[in-house]
Amino acid sequence: MLGALALPGRLRTSGSGIPAEAPKTPPSQEPLRALRRWRRRRPCSPEAAAMEPPPAPGPERLFDSHRLPSDGFLLLALLLYAPVGLCLLVLRLFLGLHVFLVSCALPDSVLRRFVVRTMCAVLGLVARQEDSGLRDHRVRVLISNHVTPFDHNIVNLLTTCSTPLLNSPPSFVCWSRGFMEMDRRVELVESLKKFCASTRLPPTPLLLFPEEEATNGREGLLRFSSWPFSIQDVVQPLTLQVQRPLVSVTVSDASWVSELLWSLFVPFTVYQVRWLHPIHRQPGEENEEFARRVQQLVAKELGQTGTRLTPADKAEHMKRQRHPRVRPQSAQSSFPSPPGPSSDGQLTTLAQRVKEVLPHVPLNVIQRDLARTGCVDLTITNLLEGAVAFMPEDVTEGTQSLSTASAPKVRARSSQGQDLGHSMGV
Repeated sequence: MLGALALPGRLRTSGSGIPAEAPKTPPSQEPLRALRRWRRRRPCSPEAAAMEPPPAPGPERLFDSHRLPSDGFLLLALLLYAPVGLCLLVLRLFLGLHVFLVSCALPDSVLRRFVVRTMCAVLGLVARQEDSGLRDHRVRVLISNHVTPFDHNIVNLLTTCSTPLLNSPPSFVCWSRGFMEMDRRVELVESLKKFCASTRLPPTPLLLFPEEEATNGREGLLRFSSWPFSIQDVVQPLTLQVQRPLVSVTVSDASWVSELLWSLFVPFTVYQVRWLHPIHRQPGEENEEFARRVQQLVAKELGQTGTRLTPADKAEHMKRQRHPRVRPQSAQSSFPSPPGPSSDGQLTTLAQRVKEVLPHVPLNVIQRDLARTGCVDLTITNLLEGAVAFMPEDVTEGTQSLSTASAPKVRARSSQGQDLGHSMGV
């Protein structure tokens, strides 16, 4: 078949001009020729390989389930640092109380952000920003990826912004954490539209996290929800990267209190904010398409992958981690049990039942076959059909007549699929 697909330029001609038959390739060389053709077709150049999109990471790569490092050297370093970290934790708890009071007492201004940012650096929370000149103060909606429960606090140290707390009623904890209090999730979008449409000066932009759940910030982004992109037709994205020594930046099932304590325990946590150009909605572009385009841009700037995973996938992943899937007992009973009785006593009982039917068969032969099959019916069938070789034992005349009369009865019961040992007992 491959010869019929050969190019005309490769045909050999005889002296009369008639194409001669191409020399046949030995069968042993056919795999080599096919391998060479496959190598010529595959994209061997780095540019062609780079065009292939990388596989999207799964939830196990987007969320860390363990706080402590798995590397032995880092774990040893953490143990040696633990006394110092505990002292820093106690000291920073008192300093953090002063930071909270200062942030509540001072009005929102450049001076307040500078003072609080300096005090947060003492607490080990370092905020840095790149390309701050790209910040457009006319844009009222800021879009960022989500890494820790304190991302909005760090961005608020760099620029004035407000972030609503989703799925939580207004409370003192909501206000103390720096979130904007909203009444109900049903009215969230309409309330945010009214907030952005207000003419108060200076305008306060909204900082929204379309992922709605925090990731480890290393592998990829969750799917961006469309509701943040229905507020206004222009948004300004920013990227957020968090670095922390010794331990993981965030854990999937940890509370914000434990994340705060670990932030005060480690030497420092660096938040790197990078501003991107504002993005306008294209004519006729839906909210889903707008969100997808912004997600891909943010993922590209971070060197990550934009996935289609949602917070529901994260919840399912956490559920599987808490409760590893174990095969239920009913499912185990539906599968055939492995051959062999469960105990020596049961093996002896089954062997005696077979011995009553076939008294001329040695007991050790019966036990050996029962250990393999685990079934009286199969063992009797193997012995009667000669599948198991044995030397018959000497029995009395009455026992022989009993075994001779019992053998046809056993075969008839076996064809009906009933337990022969039970039938003989009856």
